[in-house]
Amino acid sequence: MRKVLGILTEDFRLYHDLVAALKARDVPFASLSFARRIPDTVGVVLTSPAEAHRIDDIDSSIGQALQLLRGKSEWEELRIGVDPGREPGVAIIGDGEVIDTRIAASPEAVAFHVRQAIRTFPAKDVRVRIGHGDPTNRDRVLNALSRDGLRVEIVDEAGTTHRSRQPDVDAAIDIARTSGQRVEPPFEIRPTPGEVREIQRRSRLDSGGVVTISSELAGAVARGDLSLEDAIARARRKEQRSKG
Repeated sequence: MRKVLGILTEDFRLYHDLVAALKARDVPFASLSFARRIPDTVGVVLTSPAEAHRIDDIDSSIGQALQLLRGKSEWEELRIGVDPGREPGVAIIGDGEVIDTRIAASPEAVAFHVRQAIRTFPAKDVRVRIGHGDPTNRDRVLNALSRDGLRVEIVDEAGTTHRSRQPDVDAAIDIARTSGQRVEPPFEIRPTPGEVREIQRRSRLDSGGVVTISSELAGAVARGDLSLEDAIARARRKEQRSKG
């Protein structure tokens, strides 16, 4: 799914300036509203410093409202399932009921959604369950969660593949409902040669064929130490220096 920028502000002057700047750069964007949930197609939200806290609160507010409708003040069991990938699926299950689902922007972003779920849906027993496939992105998720002191389990993903509109979310639901083996992160992340080559291929595509990043930079991207955009920028600067 190709992500776009979103503009979310009630400051008319800021909105006008952002729209003008994005149009001048021919950057696609979506106009958002605080009254509606941010679409999955939006990868980054532009807003004012004064309104930034309201963005984080949108999903929490919706979740809390649904919780009140169910007559819940606390759950017995909260199970959070994660289908690992570049944009992991996340499912939150309270006492056997699916109460929220998300698509995280990155493996590291899963930690934000987990913390938000725990704040929004208080529970006596919380467990985070992550599918065993895609070890590189799986371990990035685990490492992002390592400082939270949560019970984390790795689950066999066999049978969780779905042919549906949201296969990653549906897989996360199955993972959340399946007991796994408890693990203690952090882990050393070792990208495979194939993953490194795939990131190099993406760098060629994203740069319009101008740059192919080195295997070292691609490895850093695979480990989550560097964004692909930053890696491409570094490669371009190195190339410019060598020409100069």
